[in-house]
Formats: sequence, C-alpha cells, structure tokens
Amino acid sequence: MTVAPSLRPLGNALGTEAVGVDLARDVDDATIAWIERAFAEHPVLVFRDQQLDAAALAAFGARFGRPQPHILEQYRHPDEPMVSYITNVAKDGGIDRFGVKRASSWHTDETYEEALPRLAILHAVEMPATKGGTIFADMRAAYDALPAATKQRLDGLIALHGHTNGPDAVKLYGAAYVRKSETARPVRRHPAVRRHPVTGRAVLFVNPTHTHGFAGMDEAAGLRLIEELRDHATQEQFTYYHSWRVGDVLMWDEVATMHRSAGDARADERRIMLRTIVHPN
Repeated sequence: MTVAPSLRPLGNALGTEAVGVDLARDVDDATIAWIERAFAEHPVLVFRDQQLDAAALAAFGARFGRPQPHILEQYRHPDEPMVSYITNVAKDGGIDRFGVKRASSWHTDETYEEALPRLAILHAVEMPATKGGTIFADMRAAYDALPAATKQRLDGLIALHGHTNGPDAVKLYGAAYVRKSETARPVRRHPAVRRHPVTGRAVLFVNPTHTHGFAGMDEAAGLRLIEELRDHATQEQFTYYHSWRVGDVLMWDEVATMHRSAGDARADERRIMLRTIVHPN
C-alpha cells in the first residue's frame, strides 16, 4: 500500500519536511503536483534520506523549470553542467579557502542577472560532524512586518544589483575581489518589492550581497537602507537554520526567501553538496 506524502514543520518561520517522497524513484506527475502545492506555501522544503547523483538532481530540477549552469565555472560538475558543487574541498583534496567563505553573506541567487531563477535545490553528500548549516529568511513575512512608512518608502523603488558589490559582499570578499568580479558587468534593476508569481504575495526583494543601491537615491542613504532591511529581515522570527544530514535534498524559493551559509563549521571538515538552480519555463 502506497502511503500518501505529508508535511512536517521543522522550524517556526520556515522549513518543512516532505515525508514519504523517494526522489530516486520515478516521481510521477501527481507527486510533482503535490510538491508544487506544498512549495507554494512552504518555500523551504526538505526531503530526507535521498540518494541522487548529479544527473538525477538535474532531472528532478527540470520538473520545475529550466536548470541553468552556474556562473562560477570552476564549481560546475564535470559530468553534469546544470549542477555545481558547494564545497570547501579543493581539487587537490585540501581546503578550498574561497569555498569556506563562499555564500556566507545574505543573498538571493543570481539577482545580478536580468532573468531571475525560480528555485534552487541542494543535496548534502558529505557534511561536518557538527554545524555547517544554511540559514533562510522569509522575505514575505519580513515585508508584511515592515512599518507602514517603510513600505511606503519602498513602493516603486528600484534596487540596483551587481555580482558581489553589496555592502556585506564587500566586507566578506574584499574590495579587490569585488572590483575584479564587477568588470564589464551591467547593473541590473529589480523592484525592491516583488509580487510572488504563484501566490501574489508581496516580497521584500533586497539583499546585502548583490544590492548596492537604489535608483535615484544617494549612495550612502542606499547602503543604510540595505543594511536596515537586512537587519529587519534576518531577525529570529523570520529565519530558519537548517542542520544538514547526509542525504538531505532541500529546495528553496528564490523569490520568497533569502539565504546564506552559516559559515560555522570547521574549515578542515569536509562539506560537499550538489546544487542546481532552476529558472521558470
């Protein structure tokens, strides 16, 4: 007898486990439709005890849109270009120092592009004995809780996005890296408040890694507003810390959430994950 999938909350703000789904087997259309319904309301969805190779992860992602190769070519999977590594392990087996700190500032993926992703999927292959988590922020609830005056200020405001020139990225990676990464890269403009394409909810769409200002606003004032919004959105009532287990597959909504690596594991403990980023069809 087949047991119907169900949902179990993992955190107070975000984080929901999808129980009873084996992603290694053929996932039929009915199961995908169930996941879609669950994902619309629960934008950080976790599948425990999965065993997927890179091709299977890309194929699962393709059920929700178009997987895309990642901008950092050195982290792409050698056999599956639509999958990349999130890892602190260098190719020679030593410590990848950039990988240790990579993605540990709050961000939403690829907002430095004109065409924005729908979701991303991360699969834990090797994990540290303790810590090494990922933190997510609910940008729907963060917007809802803003003071009326701030909502009015954000209404119609256009945020300016680059690769790594937001205030937190500059602190994390250093000015020299930021200058190199921004060479000849166009500034992207996205509304500071977006409507979610599925639910229609208002979403705060500003992150301190890629957002470096606002159209028509003084640079210093823009940076202050970015940091103010970051501090608001990352309060405990809006966030979820995911403690990874080997075999976890986690999919998150790239519109409704912001995330970062907690950066709290020992650098010499291996952390290897597979990721695919999916764009709308």
